[in-house]
Amino acid sequence: MATGHEANAPTAGEYIVHHLTHFNSSGEAQKNIVDWSVINVDTLFFSIALGLITVFLLWRAASKATSGVPGRFQAAVEVLVEMVSDQAKGIIHSAESRKFVAPLALTVFVWVFLMNSMDFLPLDLLPRIWQGVTGNEHAFLRVVPTADLNATLGMSTGVLLICVYYNIKIKGLGGWIHELFAAPFGDKWFLYPINFLMQLIEFAAKTISHGMRLFGNMYAGELLFMLIALMGAAWGTSSGVTGPLLFLGHVVAGSAWAIFHILIVALQAFIFMMLTLVYVGQAHEGH
Repeated sequence: MATGHEANAPTAGEYIVHHLTHFNSSGEAQKNIVDWSVINVDTLFFSIALGLITVFLLWRAASKATSGVPGRFQAAVEVLVEMVSDQAKGIIHSAESRKFVAPLALTVFVWVFLMNSMDFLPLDLLPRIWQGVTGNEHAFLRVVPTADLNATLGMSTGVLLICVYYNIKIKGLGGWIHELFAAPFGDKWFLYPINFLMQLIEFAAKTISHGMRLFGNMYAGELLFMLIALMGAAWGTSSGVTGPLLFLGHVVAGSAWAIFHILIVALQAFIFMMLTLVYVGQAHEGH
């Protein structure tokens, strides 16, 4: 029979639910799936903080750039800049537009990469620190902003607004409105409602899939880290050979998933950046 600390320990389900609950403006777990009155404060804090770090790192690389032999930091940033520049040239043919879009894509890549990388921190490290600061052992905190659908859809909506801006800038307001009603099935008055509906569906599908793809991968990765952590937590309460096997599984699975997750973190940042370039590039094209 469990006594003391073991009796008060959360179950596996309670542990996961607690770690998947945001510290929000209401001060308690969100009740409804959609609640516009609730703001996830942890997502805002970590995304803004990492955004500022991104801007600082890129500013420092630019300010310390030299024409001589570059240091490792400058060389790494130059590789990223060249990679993004090559991708932007192949997608966006307007040199004037690339002056803004290429730096935007670089910033997006580094920002999303840093947000994704929060998943590599020990699962309970920052939540435990936060619980100590607040004096509440049940305080909620999630540290991976891209595992929050609000954040990823917010970023994809930002990309949508940039696409609208370039549609209007390149084609003119009248030209873009005409395209909304004349494409993709032709400039016939009786096709205008169908064309407009198809355009709305296209914009919505691109925006939602853009945000959902990043969220789905990072949420799944975060959940897997929790399940692996539970294997390590369970070995101390298991008898016989089960305990050592659980501990071994925790170490092996944790190491393997962490190594594989490095690829996922970088790949998802690259995909989000590439889709940003593709969607902005499509805004430059006429039907």
